[in-house]
Amino acid sequence: MKDSWRSRILRDFTPGVARLTLVADPDGLLLEEGMLEGIRERGFELIPFEDHVAFRYAYESGFRSRWDRGEETDLVVVLRSEAGDPGSLPFDLLQAGRRLSFNLGDIFPHLSYPVVAALDRGDLDALNEARQKHAPGQLGDNATKEFVLRHVFGIAPEFIKQPADLLRVLLRRHYRGQRVPAMLDERFIQLLRRNNTFDDWSLEALVPDREAFFAFLQERWPVFLDRVAAGGEPDLREAGKPYDPAIDGPLDLPFEHQDVRVYIDNLFLEGLLHSVPHENADTLANTWVSVGVRTGQAEDRLCRLTKLVESLEPSIPAEDARHGEWLHFARGWAQTKVISNEDRELSEMNGVSGRLQALVRAVDERFTAWVRKRYAGLINLPAAPPVMLHHIPRFLAHSLLSIQPASPPAKLALLLVDGLSLDQWIVVREALAARQPRLRFRENAVFAWIPSITPVSRQAVFAGRPPIFFPDSIRSTDKEPALWAQFWADQGLAPNEAVYARGLGDGSLDSVEELLSRPGARVAGLVIDKVDKIMHGMELGAAGMYNQVRQWARQPYLAALLDLLLDRGFCVFLTSDHGNIEAEGCGRPAEGAVAGLRGERVRIYSDKILRDKVKDRFPAAVEWPPAGLPDTFLPLIAPARQAFVPVGERIVSHGGISVEELIVPLIQIERKSI
Repeated sequence: MKDSWRSRILRDFTPGVARLTLVADPDGLLLEEGMLEGIRERGFELIPFEDHVAFRYAYESGFRSRWDRGEETDLVVVLRSEAGDPGSLPFDLLQAGRRLSFNLGDIFPHLSYPVVAALDRGDLDALNEARQKHAPGQLGDNATKEFVLRHVFGIAPEFIKQPADLLRVLLRRHYRGQRVPAMLDERFIQLLRRNNTFDDWSLEALVPDREAFFAFLQERWPVFLDRVAAGGEPDLREAGKPYDPAIDGPLDLPFEHQDVRVYIDNLFLEGLLHSVPHENADTLANTWVSVGVRTGQAEDRLCRLTKLVESLEPSIPAEDARHGEWLHFARGWAQTKVISNEDRELSEMNGVSGRLQALVRAVDERFTAWVRKRYAGLINLPAAPPVMLHHIPRFLAHSLLSIQPASPPAKLALLLVDGLSLDQWIVVREALAARQPRLRFRENAVFAWIPSITPVSRQAVFAGRPPIFFPDSIRSTDKEPALWAQFWADQGLAPNEAVYARGLGDGSLDSVEELLSRPGARVAGLVIDKVDKIMHGMELGAAGMYNQVRQWARQPYLAALLDLLLDRGFCVFLTSDHGNIEAEGCGRPAEGAVAGLRGERVRIYSDKILRDKVKDRFPAAVEWPPAGLPDTFLPLIAPARQAFVPVGERIVSHGGISVEELIVPLIQIERKSI
């Protein structure tokens, strides 16, 4: 921390100096993940000032009342505005608090402010290190862009001379899911266009668009397999095969180049690329390209599972990892869960089962430690891109309202599939892709709320706020329509422009069609509860879940709903309020009526003494602090992979802390233009 950009800010946060600190933070520096942790470690609590009503509620209930009782706290109120002027804060705060101000221009004075401001705040560490090491002096816009490309993102355009060079750069970027500002992409493409080698590449699509890049690779993988099978480099035009790629660029790519090949296994293992059939599959199965050749043999699935385990074992994120590392890890973890649960007999072969069980324990232990250390800081992160479920409405609102006025007006639909885990999304995606090949999925993930139960996590989605702001309805979902309507009213939409429906998943779509046909309907919140119903009736474990979820996804309902929305011009997003795991009973608490909510993976208490009594019987259970929750909402979470049901009983449930329960899909669903 000594030489970091954070140290300059954190030195102003000394406990006990003032119980209220007002910070003008136009660049969102205090909301960076590591900064939030540093502030919390110093004993400060933080509230962003974004909404007068929401802020006043949190301030009065969480701090003013405590001060009136004589308690001492260190509170930081963060004001994000372009002017950076705290004068818009309420008068009583201005009288009581000390004032501070921080901005990127002061921290990086010799670099172009617009370029630095466009960066993800998590990239400032690399920028600060590069500035200290290279001392570049005063740089203009283009020079700053090139400095950032080179030292933050590892992109040196002058060294990209051949296709393999460009593929290496794009693979590293898109595999990691790096977020590169549009202005840097534009400069990178300008520099690439100086090299005639890339004249026929669709750079404007391949550089910024992750899905377009992987589609580009997928289209060319069969061409490469033909070349490998032929043992050379045949004239592709004379090969007689109907290669007809939708994305412009060379047909024959150097997948065999060492800088490209190093990514190939992971791309197929994690589902970013999909194996294809080939007439010479038997021959190709004995080469390094076998991971991308479809044979349908059980041995290949065992090989894929083994490679996934080998890949994940050394890559479990550390206790102080950034949240993006866990979101990336969850993708491979989800693929592993699908194969291991659907083909359990495979994992018994060649000792994979033992390694997988050890990996599960290691992942649970590391993830729980990370959650205890970093999860609370996620709540206040900026909503673009969304990191937690309650960020999604603000992200959608920004997307909707940033679109230039058009006729007809822009429309958004949020499909919330209650209980759908990231691994079960893989099953749904495969079924949808088989039924509707023109669908394109832009896949991301976000964190659910703890406890990962519907009244908490699903309401947070439709309220667009942490659960502390809806204490009166936190034990039910009855207020969701009102919360959804209120959120969009706060964004300036008329009452008839936001619609909501739940209880969807099968049967007729007539009611949904009627809802979408209402005059002015622009924003739709739709709850599909079919997967949750499957889960709560499941007696065949995780494997049974996959089987029934797949059967449901193959039915016409979901595909028809997507068609209905897309045909009516809605931009469609799909998410979930929580996932689920297969858990074994550790005993049922004999608590009488003291628990406010009784889930299999979590119990909720209104009194700490009552919770402590149950905790004494289940010492491995987790007493979760009310981070972002009402003070009288105190969860006791069952131990890892266990549930509060009779000992030995196995169920599929949710409510606890695991990768499968807390990291859920956020998918934008589109139709391919071609």
